[in-house]
Amino acid sequence: MATYSSSPFAGKTFGVTIDKLNKSFDGVPVLRDVSLEVRPGEIFVIMGPSGSGKSVLLKHVAGLELPTSGRVLIGDLDASDPQTRERVHLALVFQAGALFNSMTVYDNLALYPREHRLCNEAGIRERVLRTLQILSLEKAVDKFPGELSGGMKKRVAIARALVMEPELLLYDEPTSELDPVMSATITEIIATLREQTAVTTIVVSHDRDLALAIADRMAVIMDGRIRATGKPGEFKNPADPAIANFLNPTIDLKHPRFQQLENDHE
Repeated sequence: MATYSSSPFAGKTFGVTIDKLNKSFDGVPVLRDVSLEVRPGEIFVIMGPSGSGKSVLLKHVAGLELPTSGRVLIGDLDASDPQTRERVHLALVFQAGALFNSMTVYDNLALYPREHRLCNEAGIRERVLRTLQILSLEKAVDKFPGELSGGMKKRVAIARALVMEPELLLYDEPTSELDPVMSATITEIIATLREQTAVTTIVVSHDRDLALAIADRMAVIMDGRIRATGKPGEFKNPADPAIANFLNPTIDLKHPRFQQLENDHE
């Protein structure tokens, strides 16, 4: 993997403060008094089962959702204020990639610098090709998303975020729908990019191996509440039964979980 060249914002890092954040949809609580502190330059992984609220939490950091109450700060700037995106280079890697199928890989990456007129076409080309080289995607430059494997689409989505030269990089389930080898590859990419750019990185995932391998710190969210925070080593043998069951589930063919779930709702 090539070295990421310095951007005009090199050396600038932002922490994230989530303060008593609540979010409800149609009166149904999704986030409940969530408070977290993400330090500048660290990789912070937020884990939780499906429906726990972790992706909604990430959207608040990205400014895509407005809190019902509480707040999210990027540095000392309100994440929900549109002007914050003018002052902080923030990039979000969506779970499904969100690539434009009618555009080549090159044009997908060139879209942001073109729309924001960051540089002329020669400068855009240099930036795009450099970013593709970082992620070993040079041969995919003229391909369309429909011609790519699932793993390559994930890498292109990361490249599209990286071409923005972000100071805060957010990942939503970056290893979902990938085989174990490609999941390990994406995990390595996330860690390597942080080492090369010092970018503050927040990853939402249910991938235990990813979290334990690369997180500086992590949190587990369940039912919209933060259940625990700490360093990865603190989660290897958690005392909380709910967290232990989530991170280290056992397979019991004699007493299947789905039958117990049915009984709980009777």
